[in-house]
Amino acid sequence: MNITNLVFAYNNEIIYNDVSFELKQKDHIGIIGKNGAGKSTLFKLILKELEPDYGSIKITSNYRISYLPQVITDEIPNNDTTVWDYLLTARPIKKLESEMSNLYLKLSEDSTNKKIEKRLEYIQSQLDYWDYYEADSILLRIINMLKISSELLDLPLKKCSGGQKSKIAFAKLLYSKPEIILLDEPTNHLDLETKQEIINYLKDYPGMILVISHDIDFLNQVTNKTLWIDKLTKQIELINGNYEKYRKIKESKTEALENAYKNQEREIKKLQDIVNLYSNSSGKRKRMAESREKSLNKLLENKIELRPVEKSIKIKMKIDDLGSTIPLKVENLSFQYLPQKTLYENLNFEIYRGERFLIVGENGVGKSTLLKLIHQELNPTEGKIKIAEKTKISYYAQEHETLNFSKTILENMEDTKENNAIIRAQLGNFLFQNNEVNKKVSVLSPGERSRLALAKLTLSKANLLLLDEPTNHLDPETQVLIANFFKTYKGTILLVSHNPHFVDKLGIERILLLPSGKIMYYDKKIVEFYENQNKVNKK
Repeated sequence: MNITNLVFAYNNEIIYNDVSFELKQKDHIGIIGKNGAGKSTLFKLILKELEPDYGSIKITSNYRISYLPQVITDEIPNNDTTVWDYLLTARPIKKLESEMSNLYLKLSEDSTNKKIEKRLEYIQSQLDYWDYYEADSILLRIINMLKISSELLDLPLKKCSGGQKSKIAFAKLLYSKPEIILLDEPTNHLDLETKQEIINYLKDYPGMILVISHDIDFLNQVTNKTLWIDKLTKQIELINGNYEKYRKIKESKTEALENAYKNQEREIKKLQDIVNLYSNSSGKRKRMAESREKSLNKLLENKIELRPVEKSIKIKMKIDDLGSTIPLKVENLSFQYLPQKTLYENLNFEIYRGERFLIVGENGVGKSTLLKLIHQELNPTEGKIKIAEKTKISYYAQEHETLNFSKTILENMEDTKENNAIIRAQLGNFLFQNNEVNKKVSVLSPGERSRLALAKLTLSKANLLLLDEPTNHLDPETQVLIANFFKTYKGTILLVSHNPHFVDKLGIERILLLPSGKIMYYDKKIVEFYENQNKVNKK
């Protein structure tokens, strides 16, 4: 893949300015940069969903590209198609079989037709490429690797959870046999066991992989090159090595530049002092001043400029009332989507004011569903959810369901019932400045939508936060900032997260294990321990 002199602007904002780099067939490239830098836009240009304003992107014409979008609902239809039938569509075997049968029928009527014979040869070559005789076995191996159950295979797509959809989309992508894989935040919604299986598969993948991810562990294990998109300079830098190598190189360059800047500033001051002291003198001193002034002017012409400090979000939240001692109590809760599919039975727990309470379990066991039940978006099959009178809830949904995509950023904040000045100030804290607030949510990147959802949540004055994968789509620096905020938040938090680095910073006190309903005290290894237990139990 060759990208040459690429220039691209969106809504009059330059995204890339004269960018060139070359990628090789077996490169595994991590693409990193601040939210809104243009990471997903690069994929859209590669996929020809967008056209460059200038320059070119050249890819060998017969290379097959498979793409896993950041928002899985963009990839998986919400209909009655079963998971199994959907996975089969990754290879056009049925279509080729049907055409082959029709052509053989025509050939029986016209046995000398060379065009039909030539077409049959082509179809056979395609069936060979798609491993016609082994295709089902290959698909079943991928299904087993991702721990997709036979029960899930028969389930309609519209009944699948976010985590299940992530597994399904990944299975389809791997089965599609691409030479180039594009992955946009692939570990969002995945449990640790599934994530590790995918890492193991991708590490040895013989084709090219381009992956956008804020999951440092994933990048370090899968990638051998790093593509850094600089939001400030609109440039892209290709670095040999994974994220850890990139980070060390970047820190070393930054340190060297800062040292050179300090040395230059000292030299400028020294020269300026001499010029100021002797410029009005005569003889040798005046000549010395003139000589130093020339040196000073030369330094100033080539003055080292430090990189501007990139803005970070600022999180502030007021709570009018800390609420009751026990803000939430769940009694004998049972829930089922279908008569034959019960997620949990007789679930009982209560949380205490100021507590951080983590919900863990495999994909599909009902973690997100439990938050929706508490938020009264769903009704229990049996049992009760008791919310104390002084409890005010705010909900962060993993797929940003709390946002209206057809409205602008500003319009989405109207139901916070704050005045315009407070809303705009808070949006500014989350890096939505000036006319940006008039953008439709539908045109925002998932990372920008996450920031908006957090901005809305922090104006709610809620004393109980329901957080469903709040770090998805956010860069590592922003993840640290929101972890620090949630750690000091004076209200109560009920959290679903597969991000152990984030979870470990929050001061989690107890864990609810689903679907068993068992409650355990937290330590930093308990999430990984639970995932390992799942693995043992499946063997």
